[in-house]
Amino acid sequence: MEQRVKRVVIAGGGTAGWIAALGFARQLKGLIDVVLIESDQIGTIGVGESTIPTSRTFNSYMGIDEADFVRATGSTYKLGIAFEDWGAIGDRYIHSFGATSTSTWMADFHHFWLRAKKLEFGGAIGDYYLEHKAAEAGKFGPSEQAPLNFAYHLDAGLYGRYLRTLAESDGATRIEGKIAEVRQDSESGDIQSLLLESAEIVEGDLFIDCTGFRGLLIGQTLGVEADDWSKWLPADSALAVQTRAIEPPRPYTRAMAHKAGWQWRIPLQHRVGNGLVYSSDHLDDDEAEAMLRANIDGDVLIEPRVIRFKANKRRKQWVKNCIALGLSSGFVEPLESTSIHLIMIAVTRLLQNFPFAGVTEAAAERFNEQSERELEGIRDFIVLHYHLTQRDDSDFWRHCRNMAIPDSLAERIALFLDSAHAFQDSHDLFRVDSWVQVMLGQGLEPKAFHPVTERIGEAQLRGSLDQLRGNIQRAVDGMPTQQAWLEANGRAAQSTAG
Repeated sequence: MEQRVKRVVIAGGGTAGWIAALGFARQLKGLIDVVLIESDQIGTIGVGESTIPTSRTFNSYMGIDEADFVRATGSTYKLGIAFEDWGAIGDRYIHSFGATSTSTWMADFHHFWLRAKKLEFGGAIGDYYLEHKAAEAGKFGPSEQAPLNFAYHLDAGLYGRYLRTLAESDGATRIEGKIAEVRQDSESGDIQSLLLESAEIVEGDLFIDCTGFRGLLIGQTLGVEADDWSKWLPADSALAVQTRAIEPPRPYTRAMAHKAGWQWRIPLQHRVGNGLVYSSDHLDDDEAEAMLRANIDGDVLIEPRVIRFKANKRRKQWVKNCIALGLSSGFVEPLESTSIHLIMIAVTRLLQNFPFAGVTEAAAERFNEQSERELEGIRDFIVLHYHLTQRDDSDFWRHCRNMAIPDSLAERIALFLDSAHAFQDSHDLFRVDSWVQVMLGQGLEPKAFHPVTERIGEAQLRGSLDQLRGNIQRAVDGMPTQQAWLEANGRAAQSTAG
């Protein structure tokens, strides 16, 4: 086989660029050259401080030591997300990363729980998720007896530097500079090279667009447009600010709904990441900043800055010899912390099907199809949070309640409402447990559940649920606090503070 792709050029740094650089340099060492172009003059968004459990899988693929990673990035552990005031003002639930262990092939666990609820026992659905109970208790301590499914809260700036160090140690080359022009082959339209403002020309065989929202290569040069999803996800602005930590970090993210969107609070070892996501049609920037400042704790370390965005999906992620990663490929919004996952899964797919012999239509179309289906599934899951609400206190929430939603999401809601049926297709990122926790948490009560649950006697069902809850509670009681675990296993150097 003739190797036609020998040099990969990554346009842009940040989280997307350096994840790609690490993946290619570490896994394809000796097979390709990896070059990354970024400019210190161009800032990164740098507020993506939360991940989902798939990040641990990618780290494992890359051979990254977890304790080293946690120390270097100032990370804390994340067992889920607490949603406050979403279904109605005063409501609170946790979407935990756990999975119940007592499902059958015909009916998932929540059907049995719904029967118990009808019989007026069984407690809350969260009582049956180890991660949920540990999060509520501020505990963290995975073991063989109590395996936890977890992710990380991390410092985006420290994370980028950490990735860069690893990538460069594996042979990736960084070029400082701003891209002045993207040059294409006059016949094929493929990208041939990038001309920098310094007049340096960087040639390549495959180009990775990590230039953020502007999509310099995929959008401005190759003309790939994006589908606008703002009719379902109307938030288009965010304010981000960092504050000094005043309490031990909780092992979960807080997502607190307000009259025109929501606010995040992400605890790191040395500080707290805060942000306000809002619709500029329903809240102006000054009012948003006043709202954010009134709802943060601790001294402000970096002044708030406004970030503009539009929920969208690039119609194709891979066109000719250019592949978009990160914000250049599309953006849903940060509610369920999926941005870093989407970068990692795209890099993983590219590594599994790297076009050494040259780009083919079939490979690009397969990549685009997989990316599109996963993005649409994530879109539906996030729209679910906004649409499934009883809030009637503002124009924003009334719009979300009454808006038309994608047919694929409407089908899911109808199935759950009618029969408590939840599912995970092969392309879905979020599992049945995730859909169930959010739909129940947002107040969707099924009219029925699977009749197979009636085959278990009430006493047996009660005994099984009591045993499961008891086992989970004992496991949580035996765990250290997250702070104690960090002190023993992954405390960051004090030089990262501030």
